[in-house]
Formats: sequence, structure tokens, C-alpha cells
Amino acid sequence: MRIDKFLKVSRILKRRTLSKQACEKGKVVVNGKEVKPAYTVKVGDEVELQFTGGAVKFRVLAIKETVKKDEAQSLYEVIREE
Repeated sequence: MRIDKFLKVSRILKRRTLSKQACEKGKVVVNGKEVKPAYTVKVGDEVELQFTGGAVKFRVLAIKETVKKDEAQSLYEVIREE
């Protein structure tokens, strides 16, 4: 699954266009490397997302095309929040 879609499906970001813009601006880092929106995310990847007010780092636990709102957090595990 593409990283921009994963960020939307997991509800880390609200819209896919926001996910795409974040990738294009270099605010998404996977396993220590900046990635483009088309990067294929895998289970076990460590993703760091930079926000204006801080950052969040999480590990991908599962990849699903669709999930219900209350199940979205089961797709990832937060490692660190700033």
C-alpha cells in the first residue's frame, strides 16, 4: 500500500491529499529516509511524520485497505510523540 493511502486509512491524517502534500514537502520519513507519496509501506516499517507543532514516530503493524474508525489504531504502534 502507498504511504499516502496508509496515512489516510489509519486516520493519522484526515485526507489523502494532506498525506500526499506532507510527503512532497519532505515531512514523512520511513526507516530514516524521506519518501515520496508512492512509497510502498510494509509491516515493520518505522514512519516519522513531522507536524508544525512536533512529530510522531510509529511502527506499522498491519496493512488493510479499509478499516472502521475504532479499528484504525490497530494498524500502527506509536513509538514516540513530540
